[in-house]
Amino acid sequence: MSDKKIDGKGLALSLRAQMAEEVSALTPKLGRPPGLGVLLVGDDAASQVYVRNKELAATKAGMHSSIRRLPATATQEEVLEAVHALNNDETIDGFLVQLPLPKGIDEHVVTAAISPEKDADGLHVLNLGALTAGTPAPRPCTPFGCIQLLKHAGVEMSGKHAVVIGRSTIVGKPMALLLLAENATVTVCHSRTQNLEEEVRRADIVVAAVGRPEMVKGSWLKPGAAVIDVGINRGENGLVGDVDYEDALTVASKVTPVPGGVGPMTIAMLLKNTLDLAKSKVS
Repeated sequence: MSDKKIDGKGLALSLRAQMAEEVSALTPKLGRPPGLGVLLVGDDAASQVYVRNKELAATKAGMHSSIRRLPATATQEEVLEAVHALNNDETIDGFLVQLPLPKGIDEHVVTAAISPEKDADGLHVLNLGALTAGTPAPRPCTPFGCIQLLKHAGVEMSGKHAVVIGRSTIVGKPMALLLLAENATVTVCHSRTQNLEEEVRRADIVVAAVGRPEMVKGSWLKPGAAVIDVGINRGENGLVGDVDYEDALTVASKVTPVPGGVGPMTIAMLLKNTLDLAKSKVS
């Protein structure tokens, strides 16, 4: 059944190697390496790991990486000052604010303060609007990575029925829009959806991004469906997704594992967005 596994880690490494070549060619034209910035507020353990992985990936691709850290006691004003400093830093082509932010800081206000031209995460309202309109802009990294995984696995999206479980601004909503752009017919399900299992069983493509460990069982799936598992949950035996992976393998044609599926692709798309933003300065 190993041929059913969609290897996100392998694809991400391949894409990062290609981007390293592009970075090498772009650096002389820019007069500096393309720069990725991250603003980390507080000491959330998972965020520390994510930021470190982003920093390593950027450095390996030959990019300049700048991590700015603020304590958990930082005020919203101090966070906004750091965002404005990154907006004005000419060595940074794209940056993100690592979420979640500490209590008392409005994530919407902070995200809105990021310059759309430096929005490496693709989550500024203007860039989300561009996604809705189908015009060029940085795309939200996780759903963008999911689309690349489906293409890499040879999954036909045009004319197929896709079900997205979850409606977050970070994954669910942009995922639906990106699938529509690939000419899929899309149903978005969420906590208020009635007969969720029946909705999922109609799908040729399932994207699970709900944050509930192994919620989607093999019995929920249409035989031959392709399954993208965005979830990452800490269980008794380590990390698990929103899909019961072993159970899904008995029914699906393709499934992403957790870990090693969507996660590495999210970082690869972050680098791609940053590289594309740097390219726009010399084109």
